[in-house]
Amino acid sequence: METLELKNLWEEVKSGLIDELPENAHPWITPLEVTGYDKGVLTVVTGQMMGRDLLKRNYYNSIVNVIKNVTHNPDSDFVIIYDENAAKSLRKENEKLQKKVNAAIQKEQAMENLSYMQSASNLNLKYKFENFVVGKSNEFAYKVTKSVAENPAGKYNPLFIYGNSGLGKTHLMQAIGHYTIFKNPRLKVKYTKTEDYVNDFISNSRNSKDTIENMSKFNKKYTNIDIILIDDIQFIESKKKTMSQMQHTFDSLYNKGKQIVITSDRLPKDIPTLTSALCSRFEMGLMVELTPPDKDVRIGILKKLSADNGLEYTDEALNYIAEHYYNNVRELEGAFNRVSAFSDMTGSPLTIELARKILKCDETKKEIDLSKIANVVADYYNVSVDDLKGSARSQKISAARHMAVYLSRELCGNSFVSIAEFFNKKHTTIMFAHDKIQKEISCNSNLASDSREIKQALKVI
Repeated sequence: METLELKNLWEEVKSGLIDELPENAHPWITPLEVTGYDKGVLTVVTGQMMGRDLLKRNYYNSIVNVIKNVTHNPDSDFVIIYDENAAKSLRKENEKLQKKVNAAIQKEQAMENLSYMQSASNLNLKYKFENFVVGKSNEFAYKVTKSVAENPAGKYNPLFIYGNSGLGKTHLMQAIGHYTIFKNPRLKVKYTKTEDYVNDFISNSRNSKDTIENMSKFNKKYTNIDIILIDDIQFIESKKKTMSQMQHTFDSLYNKGKQIVITSDRLPKDIPTLTSALCSRFEMGLMVELTPPDKDVRIGILKKLSADNGLEYTDEALNYIAEHYYNNVRELEGAFNRVSAFSDMTGSPLTIELARKILKCDETKKEIDLSKIANVVADYYNVSVDDLKGSARSQKISAARHMAVYLSRELCGNSFVSIAEFFNKKHTTIMFAHDKIQKEISCNSNLASDSREIKQALKVI
């Protein structure tokens, strides 16, 4: 019988003996150390001769009955041996084993506590440093965020991470939170999306008899922390009262020496209507840009996804996907999910033939450019490309123009500046149009349907 199994058996027997035998016998039971259980015979050793004799003389039958009940073996028996040195040696071994058991319990408890803290901090468990694929395109951002995690409120405070959607801003930001909680659980971390912050502020600042109390709770919620992680700050634009409150939150945390990390899809100066006060605060620390992943990073991501999903693949297949999905990580993962789902259903490995069959992106990706998108969108909305590039602001033309901008960004991955040049607009206007559709498309079924039909016309779905 294995040592741990034997120990557990003895603990169960000993518990039964404590319940069954009178209290004056307990001091003789407690020091007993089990040495074996063979062919129904349970052998224990004691360093107390008197205890051995007393237990054999007065309680032998009771002890055997308890062993029978625990082992469900009617032929069970009991042997007690006096050996002071053996008893001491066994006691030391059992103490070591107990320490290991206690350590395992403490580790499990620590992991439970860690999981609770991560949940309370609003963190996603998959966004950790060890899950982030590092390459030339993101190495600097990775090193900076790791430095912030190791030394919160050090030389990089605030930290402003910016870049296009789907490049890993949220991943690196939340990785800071996970690392901090694991290495220094006494620190309080909070992750929040800007939209959640805005909604929280609005709901607590409404005029009512409890407004003062609610705003006091709101301020404590966002300032009684050590690290705040604010995602997609661009969504605060045009919300004057919320920007004023954000300035208060920022100042309170910064003056108390707390770490502030912010993400955005653009630089502070490029966020329309952002107050100069907030803009200067965001720019006072370090600003780090995330750019589209280079090919090595994209292949690394695909290999990791394949390993996580237990998927067999060929290098040619991953190379094919990486060549055609280069704008951002989200797009790359979407392509992988499509081919991996088919691979799972058919039980076939991920080959280049399979990738070509499912993704069909050899020609269509190359054919799509800003001009083609503008033409297809113009036809769909029954307007002209000149209308899209002109200054007309009718509802019909504005809707078409906004959709064309959104799809140009999503399908081609062009910069806002290049899209602005194509449509003869300011790049801040283009950013506004893109963000407007991006926010509305998930909750507006008509808009989603328009986007889907245009993509079908472009032959990208």
